[in-house]
Amino acid sequence: ADSWAVSDDGLTYTFTLRAANWSDGQAVTAQDFVYAWMRVLDPAAGAKNPAMFYLINGAEEHYAAGGAGDVAISAPDDMTLIFMLNSRIPYMLELLTYTNWFPVRQDVVEADPEGWTRDPATFIGNGPFVVTEFNFGESVVFAKNPEYFQADSVSLDTLTFRLIPDQSTALTAMESGQVDGIEAVPAPEIPRLMAESDAFMIVPALGTTYAFFNPGQAPLDDVRVRQALSMAIDRQDIVDFVLQSADKPAIGLVPYGLTIAGEDFRDGVDSYGLDAHARPEAAAALLAEAGYPNGEGFPETVFATYTSPPIEKLLEAIQQMWKENLNIDVTIQATEWQVYYPEVQQIEYQIAQMGWGADYPHPMTFLDVFLPDSPNNLAAWDSPEFEAALDAAKATSDEAEGLAMMREAEAVLMNAHVILPMYHRYNYMMMSPDVQGFWRSTLNVPYFRDVTISE
Repeated sequence: ADSWAVSDDGLTYTFTLRAANWSDGQAVTAQDFVYAWMRVLDPAAGAKNPAMFYLINGAEEHYAAGGAGDVAISAPDDMTLIFMLNSRIPYMLELLTYTNWFPVRQDVVEADPEGWTRDPATFIGNGPFVVTEFNFGESVVFAKNPEYFQADSVSLDTLTFRLIPDQSTALTAMESGQVDGIEAVPAPEIPRLMAESDAFMIVPALGTTYAFFNPGQAPLDDVRVRQALSMAIDRQDIVDFVLQSADKPAIGLVPYGLTIAGEDFRDGVDSYGLDAHARPEAAAALLAEAGYPNGEGFPETVFATYTSPPIEKLLEAIQQMWKENLNIDVTIQATEWQVYYPEVQQIEYQIAQMGWGADYPHPMTFLDVFLPDSPNNLAAWDSPEFEAALDAAKATSDEAEGLAMMREAEAVLMNAHVILPMYHRYNYMMMSPDVQGFWRSTLNVPYFRDVTISE
């Protein structure tokens, strides 16, 4: 956009688009945005996250009615996009960076609804590169997009992504010079690469790894038990000796790196009785208070997870910490994701391994997960106090006040101990030092527009 304006009540957004073309030469118009957004709100299209659009006036009702009814989205001309919200959303601009809000072209989609994204001729875009080849299961090839509005600043002519499912195989390809970069490295190799490789990169990621406690199942229905389990793990040891990484121990939900009103969300936030290191005495005292002195009588408890050797290694370390610090036995149960996730969605677990990565750069992308109507609230946890704090954060136009209310909401969540925070994630990748100008965002998006190759 060239510019945008927000009404005094914070409800109506008006965007004036800048001149831009699709890769086939046609102009990008405001109607492309209207079509894309309304397509998400068409149940027949099968979009994965229509609820993200329910903040727009009429959107939820439209979706519930099977795609009928007015929605407050309009394009009065080719360069103007207007939409109206149900209530003030202070982080609306951050939310618009999520891919669901990107434009698509109606004529292209409707000419081949099932196949347009799999054919380079119709998978058009308006960014610096355009797909020229799909070699399914092997590679995707991009070329410089001559229609890009800053095409003169793009140096790369072609960009090839090879699909190498095995991380060890990808690392071998990197170290033998077959590829210029890899998006991830095997966890056991991180210490060596940190010490030896000038191609190794540590990139902050807006993500937190945690487990859900099911407060509806004994013995997790007692907050003292949940808190004791959380206090009894040594997060610093997990990072240093299990992960052997630069990840940060987590004592809260929202990760580092989200700045509101000039202040990182995590700065000065309460520890909720947790610490980077285990607090075994305090944890054991809580467990005894809950009726399990020295772990006696603690019922059979299962820690569910998806099949993943690194995650299973992590859980085995936590299992051992609980045994050493609380004298309790917890069974790890690993199943394939296709089996595991539906069971977690049905809240059929006692403790379940999970995590969350940011969809957009704002604390609300984490906190909204725990609203009662969120499909991702896999603890089935409900707190009017939590909801009230988030409502207040969304209602204010004062960033500092909004930050305070979001911190209050996190405090309600964490003091309920419905999650077991483990660590805030970083991404570990490699890129040849000859590749200049590359960067990877905290939302895990790689950017190649400004890349040049050193001779």
